[in-house]
Amino acid sequence: MPLNDERPASTSSGNDHGSDAESPSERRDGFTSASDPESSRDGFTSDGSCKHCTPSPSPVKILTMDEVVESAKELSNLCLAHELIVNPSFHVEPNRLPPNSIWKVVRDIAHKAFWDKLESELNDDPPEYRQAIRLLEEIRELLLSFLNPDASRMRTQIMGVLDMDLIQQQADNDAVDIQGLAAYIITTMEKMCAPIREEEIKKLRENTDNIVTLYREIFRVLDLMTLDMVNHENRRLAEYLKVAGVEYERETFQSILDKTPTALNRTTSWIKSALEMLSANTPSEQTEGQGKGQKVVPGPFQILDAAFLIILRWDYAKAPPPETWMTDEVCLQEIQRQLQQCQVVNGVLLIVHNTIGGPIQGLPSLSDRLKRMTSVLLDGMHNPNFNLDEALESVSAQICCEINKSLTERSYSSLTPALQASLKGQICSITQKNNPIRTLVEDRLQHFFKAVISDPKPQVRLEQVPAGLTTIKPELMAIAAKFISLVKYNRDVYGHFYADIIRKLLFSSSPPAGDPPQESQ
Repeated sequence: MPLNDERPASTSSGNDHGSDAESPSERRDGFTSASDPESSRDGFTSDGSCKHCTPSPSPVKILTMDEVVESAKELSNLCLAHELIVNPSFHVEPNRLPPNSIWKVVRDIAHKAFWDKLESELNDDPPEYRQAIRLLEEIRELLLSFLNPDASRMRTQIMGVLDMDLIQQQADNDAVDIQGLAAYIITTMEKMCAPIREEEIKKLRENTDNIVTLYREIFRVLDLMTLDMVNHENRRLAEYLKVAGVEYERETFQSILDKTPTALNRTTSWIKSALEMLSANTPSEQTEGQGKGQKVVPGPFQILDAAFLIILRWDYAKAPPPETWMTDEVCLQEIQRQLQQCQVVNGVLLIVHNTIGGPIQGLPSLSDRLKRMTSVLLDGMHNPNFNLDEALESVSAQICCEINKSLTERSYSSLTPALQASLKGQICSITQKNNPIRTLVEDRLQHFFKAVISDPKPQVRLEQVPAGLTTIKPELMAIAAKFISLVKYNRDVYGHFYADIIRKLLFSSSPPAGDPPQESQ
């Protein structure tokens, strides 16, 4: 796993990936072997084609503006649906602009101008109600938007009380009961609001400020109620999408692909790089009766699992992710950041235990304290202005203090200046690309995720953390579980697209006569 923006050299998934030969009931991603009688149903058919997806080479299509807008809308819907499915805690937050930003300044000025004008008109003699009527009409539309289609009685009541023609006639005769309308609006809001807003409604009733301030507060609470309604509808939609989400996302992406034939270009390049990596590291296999070896062609599962490992260490600064992963980009980057921080913490603690040895062995409380302290000092290590070298110097100094304190309390001698200097030097050098501890941790993390991804029952594998990573076992298990969940869902949605791409990559060029490629098992 790379530190910050570095990318380690590609490593092979190798032949220790495990068998790709699975029974039809264990097939994943729509792949089947050439000898599988079910191959015409899923993934590869007998002629090497893919039944479920139809992206094929075609002339470049010039899109109209309407088609671009429609594709953008479908992509937006796809992203929202995906977030609702994979993120149970997803909800819409109030739009809070950054303090002192130009957008906040402009918005605040516009809002102030609106409310100042309303106050000025109501204070005129006689009062002017033009701004107030606009305000009441907008409130009426918001209240109506909260109603279910069958709430005809309340709809009629709202339309009757907030009848704009009637209010305009009252305004012409200076007879608008602006305070009474506010009381009715608050009562109606109380009937519609979620329980969490009851305290806000109570404050509206108790509001003793002027009428303009009261209406401003009514609008603020209506905005909150709008968010509540949106989040409620999102939760209802999420329940439906949990059942139909895979099919919905697949069909939506196919629709985008139909309009934009290049929508799988980055995905194809990603899978191709995994195939090239495997092919470059797959040894030749000796065949009977021949003196020369043959290259073993990686199997489709092996290719796809290797591609998922590439996603785990994707360099987002150099290129956007494959199209089939764009809805998970934020989540993947967070997983990557957490994993890289855990990697550094684990490397630091390995150095400490290897350097100090016996005097600090078998002390879980000390180990946990050092781990928490290191994690806190490295928090935010992926921020652009974070200086990792300085942070590691602070980490090494604090670790020396903690260890000396522990040694003294247990009647051991403190660390010698030479040993402290050695420890600090090793910790600070962990950022170097060829650092042996860093290389060791990266290699074991790679093998751990490789084993978890390729296992049909990954939950069992999550517990089998390799030696040298046990310090970060709880964090590593949580990160891996989240990543595997994304991988599984991604396979379910896009497996048939991957099958078609891999088929084309494997069979796009014919091998020399008499020397057919062999698929690894």
